[in-house]
Amino acid sequence: MQIARRTVLTGLIAAPAIIAASRRGFAADAKTLKISHQFPGGTIDQGDFRDRMCRMFAQQVEKKTNGALKFEIYPGSSLMKTNSQFSALRKGALDISLYPLAYAGGEVQEVNIGLMPCLVTSYEQGLAWKKAPIGTELVKLLDDKGVKILTWVWQSGGVASRANAVVAPDDTKGLKVRGGSREMDLMLKQAGGIISSVPSNEIYAAMQTGSLDAAVTSSTSLISFRLEEISKNLTTGRGKSFWYMLEPLLMSKAIFEALPKDQQTAITEVGIEMEPFALKAAKDDDEAIAAIYKKANIPVADMDEATVEKWRKIAEETAWKDFAARNADCDRLLKLAAAVA
Repeated sequence: MQIARRTVLTGLIAAPAIIAASRRGFAADAKTLKISHQFPGGTIDQGDFRDRMCRMFAQQVEKKTNGALKFEIYPGSSLMKTNSQFSALRKGALDISLYPLAYAGGEVQEVNIGLMPCLVTSYEQGLAWKKAPIGTELVKLLDDKGVKILTWVWQSGGVASRANAVVAPDDTKGLKVRGGSREMDLMLKQAGGIISSVPSNEIYAAMQTGSLDAAVTSSTSLISFRLEEISKNLTTGRGKSFWYMLEPLLMSKAIFEALPKDQQTAITEVGIEMEPFALKAAKDDDEAIAAIYKKANIPVADMDEATVEKWRKIAEETAWKDFAARNADCDRLLKLAAAVA
């Protein structure tokens, strides 16, 4: 009887330790995914909306998976260089990235469709890709390359210049200018620009040293990289613009497929839930950048339909033609994208 009693007491004493060990086991089972991007870091409430979106995504997925998935976020290309992130996703060396898709054009030339001058001229047109044949084909293309789109993010872009305002094609003549993709650069070169290719997070330094006179980039990047400090003119991306870029939240297919189905579902659902936030934030930044430049007493200009049409004629004869001639897939993607009104 004493033995039985001793056994029971021992069991009661050991129970908390067993429970604690069990809890530690559950915690150890949590998987941590890394999210990398090139943009300035902030908080879930303040800063560049692309960083905020990554933090919101992480928070919501962690909540939906009851902590089974956790995230570490690396802004400002602090985990790896900007241009290395797409390749790392394909290899499974990086889990998730919010990435300007056209930056991967040197590796997968078809993705340059994501920054084709004058092809997309409104947010609504860009977001319509998702449910159109162009979206289906783009998703398949990326899937075949080992990358999944989680969140469709489009951004309008403007031109910051340390020289004259760049609105119409003739304004580009003689300026060292950055477009953001091969196709954008082809159009700007034909207009008379001298092309300089740098990621958006290197524009400030390039303009500061004089190796760059003008840069086309998203309204959000114009804000986050404080280009008003070294600019003399701004052409906004609000209303009309020749520059709309696809900057989706991407995930490594290999990493995604290695997760349990319920975690895959949580990631997919939250990715879609982020899209309305991204759209509103991008539009808000189109207006915010104009206010920032006006406050700094820097002239602000806008494009109209007639001006965009001038750019479009140049784009069709240069960027569009060059892209379509690369291979049958590029030609097909361009036709599918152009069919989306």
